[in-house]
Amino acid sequence: MPVIDVPQPEFMEDEEISIFADAVGKFFQQRAGEKRVLKWREDGQVEREFWNEAGEAGLLGVSVPEEYGGHGGDFRHDMVILDQQAKLGVEGFAASLHNTIILPYLVRHGTEEQKLKYLPKLVSGELVSAIAMTEPGVGSDLQSITTTALKDGNGYRINGSKTYISNGQTADFIVVVAKTDPNERAKGISLMLLETEGAEGFERGKKLDKIGLDAADTSELFFDNVFVPGENILGGVEGKGFYQLMGELPQERLVIAMGAATGIEKALETTVAYVKERKAFGQTIWDFQNTQFVLADLKAKGTAARVFVNDCIKKLLDGELDVATASMAKYWVTELQSEVVDKCLQLHGGAGYINDYPIARMYRDTRIARIYGGSNEVMKMLIARSM
Repeated sequence: MPVIDVPQPEFMEDEEISIFADAVGKFFQQRAGEKRVLKWREDGQVEREFWNEAGEAGLLGVSVPEEYGGHGGDFRHDMVILDQQAKLGVEGFAASLHNTIILPYLVRHGTEEQKLKYLPKLVSGELVSAIAMTEPGVGSDLQSITTTALKDGNGYRINGSKTYISNGQTADFIVVVAKTDPNERAKGISLMLLETEGAEGFERGKKLDKIGLDAADTSELFFDNVFVPGENILGGVEGKGFYQLMGELPQERLVIAMGAATGIEKALETTVAYVKERKAFGQTIWDFQNTQFVLADLKAKGTAARVFVNDCIKKLLDGELDVATASMAKYWVTELQSEVVDKCLQLHGGAGYINDYPIARMYRDTRIARIYGGSNEVMKMLIARSM
């Protein structure tokens, strides 16, 4: 029995979903085994070939409509991939970014021409995506970005720099958040679609050295007079970018909360197994009342987190997930994940500080969840606005 034994939600009780989960699990077991993932950690990124393999196996664009080359699924299919990936320890593969964050921008906001041109390539793995929001001097305040995309003949010239870009070394299709009107704040922002191959003036900076998420590449990107055709503004109209971003952020934040809930469960499972085997003072660590009380407390909180996240997923599937609720999920569950992992590491004693033990990697990897997707301080501001 799992440590967090919340029943599977009704919306996941579908035979087709179960069959898909089995297929995804087999793919990861066959193509992303322990040795390959270790190589990704050593290299600091997933090799490009794996994206082609994932595309061939039908793991990319699972919720993209069939008329655009997708598989016609829904968010539940995206959930299955993220869940199987987490359970099997497939680190670094940015399926959540590609499938649940970037492709929805095109599906929901792209012109018909943009969808037909890019979605089939993003589904097959011919193109791998990233989104370039954050700048060296600008974090969560997207309205203050300084990267520009100014008119030049029949297109635009992008100038500026971005940092902390997930998939930055690998991506060959980048959604660039830029100002088409530098005199405006929100109304001046547009999302530019850039194919990097042959893009003069585009340069990838160094792969950033992080304290965690070793297998995931994160990079600086530089744009020096990079030309994009006029038809490459997402949705075909200037000044809609900020509103497009705000419309997609609830799903992104829910995905982060989902990852945190799964992380809580993994931390508890690995810790319960450890304390029931490790002995001290003639008994197992589990036999101490303090250990049982700590883990009981964390199980109660982890159970509440899973129930809350499942309710948020149901709201998303029903088209009812609002900004405040998604912000609460992202804020509270990621804060809880940090608490759980920290206390679980403590129960490992000195072993918890050794990278050979899974809890040590969890400790390093967990910390960023309270920052990306909008810092938790920003989440509190958004929650407060709903009161």
